[in-house]
Amino acid sequence: MRKLTKTMLMAAIALLPLTNFAQGNIHERSNKYEWPTDPQVVENLKKWQDLKFGVLFHWGLYAVPGIVESWSICDEDWITRDSTQTYQQYMDWYNGLADEFNPTKFDANQWATACEEAGMRYMIFTTKHHDGFCMFDSKETDFSIAKHAFRNDPRRDVLKFVLDAFREKNFTIGTYFSKPDWHSQNYWWDVYGKKGRNVNYPVKQHPNRWNAYKQFTHNQIGEILSRYGKVDILWLDGGWVRAENRGQDLDMPALANMARSHQPGLIIVDRTIHGPYENYQTPERTIPEEQLNFPWESCIPLSDDWGFVKRPRWKSPERVISTLVEIVAKGGNLVLGVGPTPDGLIQPEAVSRLQEIGKWLKTNGKAIYNTTITPRYHDGNIWFTASKDGSSLYAIYLLDENAEMPTEISWTGNVPQRGVRLVSTGKKLKAKVNGDHVTVKLPKKMKNEAFALELKMK
Repeated sequence: MRKLTKTMLMAAIALLPLTNFAQGNIHERSNKYEWPTDPQVVENLKKWQDLKFGVLFHWGLYAVPGIVESWSICDEDWITRDSTQTYQQYMDWYNGLADEFNPTKFDANQWATACEEAGMRYMIFTTKHHDGFCMFDSKETDFSIAKHAFRNDPRRDVLKFVLDAFREKNFTIGTYFSKPDWHSQNYWWDVYGKKGRNVNYPVKQHPNRWNAYKQFTHNQIGEILSRYGKVDILWLDGGWVRAENRGQDLDMPALANMARSHQPGLIIVDRTIHGPYENYQTPERTIPEEQLNFPWESCIPLSDDWGFVKRPRWKSPERVISTLVEIVAKGGNLVLGVGPTPDGLIQPEAVSRLQEIGKWLKTNGKAIYNTTITPRYHDGNIWFTASKDGSSLYAIYLLDENAEMPTEISWTGNVPQRGVRLVSTGKKLKAKVNGDHVTVKLPKKMKNEAFALELKMK
């Protein structure tokens, strides 16, 4: 194979516009929910629901050129690549990024501090995306960060340093793992063409090859759950890998038993596959239209992309706060996607946004954390949550973009019984009740941002 020229390399990076990638690969949530039967899992789920706000890190080979995760090596219709090179040339270039990915500035403590300052309470780290490149020192493959350009660095077993840094901040710990592995010859076998995201050979004709892949998957998940300390969530991506789709049966009962033998009470999220191993649902880049009364989590990136890209379009802190408020009022959690740089840091633009979100949560978080849903949860610009003991409701007012702070706000229903206070200061406010219509006069010179009120009910 001839060496790729610089021109070819740059062309390889010029992929389909990022918005098209996002539109082509949004996983819809399941339309049913099944509560787990293990009491310890149920208890851990309820604790997780109280956390409300987390972070999801996508970091891998794709960070080096700043492209959208590992989807560019897939050959589905919604993906385009530079047409001056063959698919194999592109694959060779992509896999060769392992010898360039050398994050010498990697600082897991910087990540954990930024997320703590944001008011996040749990984290999920991508141990392996669909390209099969492991962000941990797997004994099952040499295709890992610990075996290539970063191999001589004492931090080469990246997963250990990330999880340890977040445990020190008392975060609930989650590990993302891709069920498909496009680097494995037991998933994408070179004897056959690729043709999509699925296994590329007929499983029924090659049962031994699939069984080897199944064992490989179990072994890698076992490594993650047995060698890196306490893990609370196993977040499995790649919902197309399921028995009814081309026979891609990973034997989830056995996998779950093995996983929980290492981590009792483990929350397992087998994304988009309704049943006992989808312990919470994961609508992607969306918020359900209605309130839901079972565990769920909207996964939404801070920019337009999950991983690092060179010219990100960031969401504002105000937009993230508004998104979080709506999700919590509807009964869910928000996990915000952050993509560290190829050097191993969170960008200053991301850090500053996280800090602004955290400042708001520091003064208004009482209306977010450890709350539950209330039947009337939305009225215009106001979203409602409730304390779990029923003593208070919370009304969270979201300002429209470029709008001025009103002198008073009003809503229908959720009538306070024992007064109204501003959550940020505890100041008691004047409230007028006319039937089930409530009007609250706001203090002068309030900061022009979202705010929460506590409505005392007992």
